[in-house]
This record gives sequence, C-alpha cells and structure tokens, in this order.
Amino acid sequence: MSAALRLPHLWSRRTRRLAMLALAVIALVSALTQLPAWSLADLRAFDYLSTVDDPRPPAGGPVVVAIDEPSLAEINAQWPWPRELHGRLVESLRKAGATAIGLDIIFAEPSNPASDAAFAATLGPDVVLAGDESVIVTPQAEQLLRTTPLPAFTEAGAVTGIASIALGGDGVFRDLPRYADGFALALARIAGKPAVSPEGKLLQSFGPARSYPTVSYYQALDPENMLPQDTFKGRVVIVGLSLQNAPVINSGGADAFATPYTVHTGRLVAGAEIQATILDNLTAGAAITRAGTPLAITAVTLAALLSAAIVRRATRWQTVVLSVLASAVLGLLSFALIREANLFVSPIGPTIALLLVAAGQTALDYAEERRRRREIVRAFSQYLSPALVERLARDPSQLKLGGERRTLSILFCDVRGFTTIAETMKDDPEQLTTLINRLLTPLSDIVLKHGGTIDKYIGDCVMAFWNAPLDDEDHARHAVAAALDMLDVMATLNAKLQAEAAASGSSYHALRIGIGINTGECVVGNMGSSQRFDYSVLGDAVNLASRLEGASKAYGVPLLIGESTAKLAAADFAVLELDRITVKGRSVAAPVFTAIRGLPEEAKALHARFVEDKYAGRLTVDDAAFDTLIEAAPALAPYYATIRTEHVAGGA
Repeated sequence: MSAALRLPHLWSRRTRRLAMLALAVIALVSALTQLPAWSLADLRAFDYLSTVDDPRPPAGGPVVVAIDEPSLAEINAQWPWPRELHGRLVESLRKAGATAIGLDIIFAEPSNPASDAAFAATLGPDVVLAGDESVIVTPQAEQLLRTTPLPAFTEAGAVTGIASIALGGDGVFRDLPRYADGFALALARIAGKPAVSPEGKLLQSFGPARSYPTVSYYQALDPENMLPQDTFKGRVVIVGLSLQNAPVINSGGADAFATPYTVHTGRLVAGAEIQATILDNLTAGAAITRAGTPLAITAVTLAALLSAAIVRRATRWQTVVLSVLASAVLGLLSFALIREANLFVSPIGPTIALLLVAAGQTALDYAEERRRRREIVRAFSQYLSPALVERLARDPSQLKLGGERRTLSILFCDVRGFTTIAETMKDDPEQLTTLINRLLTPLSDIVLKHGGTIDKYIGDCVMAFWNAPLDDEDHARHAVAAALDMLDVMATLNAKLQAEAAASGSSYHALRIGIGINTGECVVGNMGSSQRFDYSVLGDAVNLASRLEGASKAYGVPLLIGESTAKLAAADFAVLELDRITVKGRSVAAPVFTAIRGLPEEAKALHARFVEDKYAGRLTVDDAAFDTLIEAAPALAPYYATIRTEHVAGGA
C-alpha cells in the first residue's frame, strides 16, 4: 500500500473530523460568496477598509469649478445659464493655464442660436463636454440611449466624454465607468496623463465632499482678481454642480451620489468631484482591483485552514481570543492589500470561514464533552460520591480507563454472623433484605463521604478502595477514617434496631462487622467482558485486604490493617501492631495492626512492650500487663482477652 493511501489512517479521529468540517465550511462559504447579497456585504467592507485611514486626493490633481449657491447668487441668472457665459469661463480657464477643461454639463439641446454660436467659438480640443448613456427598460425590450452634445460643439473641436456612472445595488458608486470614451479618460488623454484601464477596478474615494480644491464658478470667471495666482496653471479643471450644502444620502440631490466615504459622513458627493476622483484613480495608480473568484476562494480556504490549526488540539477559552485576533488580522491584511497592492480581497468570507470552523469544532467538542460527561456520570455514579463524580465529569483527564497500575488502599467490610441471622429470618426474606439495605446504606455513605470508590457488594460484604479513579494522596488515612466511622455507626444502627424490636415484640439481632484494610500496588480499570464490565481492582494487595478482614475475628478486634496502611496512617491515628501472621494464600508472615482514634503515649509504649514480650514468649497468663492494658485501652480489651485465653493459656 502506498504512503498516500496509508496517511489518512495515521490521522486521529479529531483530525479527520476537523478536516471534514473545514472542507464543508470552505464549500459553503465559497458558494455563499457568489450570492448578490454577499457581494453587497463585501463591498460595504470595502467602503470601510478603503477609507478608514481618511485618504486625501493626490497632489497636483484636478481643480473643481463649482456651480454653487454663491455663484447662483452672484450671477443672478436663471438656470440654465446662457451658454456664452460658459464660453467666457472656458476662455478664462484656458488663459489661466488649464491643460484640460471638462464641463460636466450636458449640452444636448439647442438654446439661443447666438448663445450657442458664441459658446462653440470658444471650444477646442482641450475641452471635454459631458455625454450620458442610459438603458431604457420596457416590457418589450431594453434600449440603450446615448445623449451627446450638439454636433456644432463637437465640430468646433470639443471632445465628448460619457459622464454616466453605475451605482451598486445599495446605491453607492464604487465601480469605475468602463466607457472607452469616458469623461475622465478623455480628460486624461487631453492632459497627456497615462491612464490605466478601468475594467474591473473599484473606486478609491478621497475624503468627503469638497475634499478636492474647489472654487466658485463666478470666481473662475475672473481668476486674476478673485483667486490666488496659478490656481489653474497646469491643472485639469472640471466644471459642474457642486452645492456647498451637500445633500444627505436619504434626501438625494442634483448630480450628487453616495461614495465609499459616505459610510462615514452620510452625505453625498457632487458629480464633478466624483469625476475628479475617477480621473485620479485612473492616472495616479489609485484604482483598486477586486479579487476574482479563484483568489477569493483561496483566501477562504487559507482562513479555514488557519482556524483548523487553532482548534486542532483543543477548544478552550483561548480559542475565542485567538479567533478574534485572527479575524482582526484578516481585516488588517485586507487593508494592507488595498494600500500596498491596490487589491481588494474581502475579509468577510475568510472571517466567516474562520469563525465557522472554530465555532463548529467548539460545538463538536462541547457535544463530545457532554457525551463523555454523561458516560462518566453513568459509569461512576454507583461507585463515587456525587461530588467526586462531578469533579471527574468536569475533568475527565483525571480518569484513565482500561487498566493502570496504582497504589491503592483497599477496604473489605463484612457482617459477622450473617449466616446465623439469615437462618433465623429464612421465612421472611423481605425483612432480611431490608435489614441488609439498612446496614449497607450508612456504610456506603461513609465510604463515599471519605472519597472512596465502592467496588462492589458481595452479599453482606462491601468492597471499596481509595486513590482511583481520582488521585488521593491521603488514601490510607481516608480509608482508616472511614473504617472507624463505620464502626461508630454500628452502635447507632444497633440501638435503633433494638428499639424497633422491643416495640414490635420481635427478636433483636445485634449486627457486628469486621473490616480489613491493606495498601499496595494494584491494577485498576474496566474489568469484565466486552459486553459487560465494571470499574474494579485486581492484585495481591486486594487479596491481603480480604484476608485481613477474615483474620480480624481471631484477634477480637473489628479492624485489622496491613503494614503499608499502618505506616501511612500512623500520623493521624493510634496504630498498634497486634501480631505477625501468615494469611491464606501467602507464605511470608507479615505484621498486622489495628487503629483506634487515640491512645496516650504511655499506653502505646506499654502495648509495644506487650507485643515484644508476646513475640519473645515472655507473657504469662497472670501477667499484669493484661489488666493494665485493658484499663488503658478498653477498645482493645477483646484483643488482650483473646491473647490471654488462646495464646498464652494454650501454649502453657
């Protein structure tokens, strides 16, 4: 098999799922970017990014001669003004040194013949007159209608330039006009300025209305007296409506349009100033190319892969921070491409792809975490206390299923004389079941209270362990504390049972338990078949704990603990060695101990000498140590009595 075929098998389940998610997001976003509504969103992003740094017109650009309110008031003539007045303006601008003159006014219909003749006499190849092109849509057909200046004006040498602009679906002018005889292109040719093709180019807007150098019409009629010297020298001049009170976008206005900069001001820009902006876009290298579909899809793909890299290992709170930062970086990259490469690659598609991959993987991880949490709660609710189950569910990394070696403290608790009790209650199995449940419930609660894990119930026996599945550094101490609490609760339970028996006139059976605890290395994990298993422990340490529980009967004590447990719990309890024994299944004698809550140091020392004498065979049946220790440690009185009766007397 080739490496190419083997590679997918080396991927983790998470990686494969993430790859599928990324591919799905790339396909989805790439398809959505072709929708008109998405295109409008991309263009709105362009509006912000292309104007966020408040760009201004290049130096040496066109000068706008505004037909504005002051001019209307100063000239004091009804609009449209006599055409010989425009002729005077052309002569004045030509005399002032203008290299090209553009009149963004359509002279398509004749006026006063004398006025038209006077105007035509001033025209020449340095003058561009505006034309218009529009599409008339009827139910029958679409008709292209082109409006041009009177032939007499073009015959006089004037150049026709189509000043029409196409607005986007949201009413904003962004796409440079594609006319080969466009108004701005004609001015560029006359001025001798090389211009780029407007095909597929977006407009770089230069500020709000009146950002270009603007003078009033009446001032341009007499520049020597009303304007600074050389205002028009060597400049392209564009004449047109440019009202000082620029109309707002929702009210419209005469020859005024929304541009990318309108997103900041909400105000329209005059047509003459838009033509000046188009001219600078074509001649100053400011026009911006919009990325085609292949480049846009590539950007989406790279963003999705970046997001996949962010969430490849895990999704945490840092994922949100990294995703936000990555989204900001995408916006900055888009802005940098506009400024440094005159290329617009929309950040919306890549940003959406990045966030979708991150959000999708986060959702999958959340669902997976919830599934694992339910499994853990279901699997361990019968073994652990609710608090520990919750802790394990919050952090499943603390759990290693399938078997691991751990040092555990194992506890076995068994009811003494249960066979006799069961025999006396053989005719009432329900009562026997109730009795066992009343016994096992408080014992189990104590195990869980001390952080233990209940392994199983074996009839009247409880098996539990500490330090798995959650770490417990004080597992031996907690196991011994649980055992002592279990012994204490038996007194309370027996008192209740005795009172109930007296009230009902039934027989009373005192319950007694024996407990064995041992600490050692075990294998803990899921044990059983592939169809049914339990979380349990195996090992020699488990067997010894069970043997200790059984051996406790021979020493007259309810609790017997192993040597390792004794060492670990000695700091918190009075741990006393009782004997060295060889339990069933083991060939080596080992010391066994018991634990009580407290014992004076003098009594501990006395007990230690007692055990030494016992090992050395120096004890006698009438040794005073027996009576002294029974008085000093009454909890161990049965043990001392057992030693006196069975060992000393038996060996005498």
